[in-house]
Amino acid sequence: MSKYSAAIHDIELSYEVRGHGEPLLLLHGFTGAGSDWRQVFDLDALAREFQLILPDLRGHGGSTNPSGALTIRQCALDVLALLKHLGLERTLAIGYSLGGNTLLHLATRSPQRVKRMVLVAAAPYYPAQARRLMAAMTEESRSPAEWAEMRARHVHGDAQIRDLWRIGRSFADSYDDMNFTPPLLSTIVAPTLVVNGDQDPLYPPALSLELFQAIPDARLWIIPNGGHGPIFGEHREAFARTALAFVRGSQAAASP
Repeated sequence: MSKYSAAIHDIELSYEVRGHGEPLLLLHGFTGAGSDWRQVFDLDALAREFQLILPDLRGHGGSTNPSGALTIRQCALDVLALLKHLGLERTLAIGYSLGGNTLLHLATRSPQRVKRMVLVAAAPYYPAQARRLMAAMTEESRSPAEWAEMRARHVHGDAQIRDLWRIGRSFADSYDDMNFTPPLLSTIVAPTLVVNGDQDPLYPPALSLELFQAIPDARLWIIPNGGHGPIFGEHREAFARTALAFVRGSQAAASP
């Protein structure tokens, strides 16, 4: 896996690329990094089939964010610029949480750029329960173990980590960035698998149902006893099998 950095808009975007097959873009969750996908997929095996593209989204991991501001819309613009930088006209994509929301922006702004996509723990808008949790994202509430986990991912020091938690709090009062109506979602042309845990504390399954009903060529998978990260731990194997069958176009096989 080779690590690169590209001057994208006002930031240095850090990303990994491996393999030479059909492009597969993997977008991580908020406060995560591209390396998180090692907890989900066997990336060595996957790179024998796809060209894997794993960016650290703006302000995450090795990517900078000098403005200190972050919107999901801007993350999508960064990813589109990265695809252009790599000379990629079209890609398969899997996005988790922040990554899934980024794909909603990408697939509505540039529908032809996404061939097929999997949205995990994504939402058309932030519900009240998510806003309550976002408002509580303070560094004072973080344990030493959480600080250690964040320091292992984010290489630009504690100021970068504090910025991420501050940005997370600001999402609680953001209403225009994530505000996808059914007419807008209906412009998505990529076949889409919508995945959510039935115990997600941020985005209840009803929001996944809204995505499923509004995106023209969509399928819905609600994972029993799944939380906000229903792709890790006990759910990893079933998710990897189902998501990869879907992006390959093996529709009959795209079931747990």
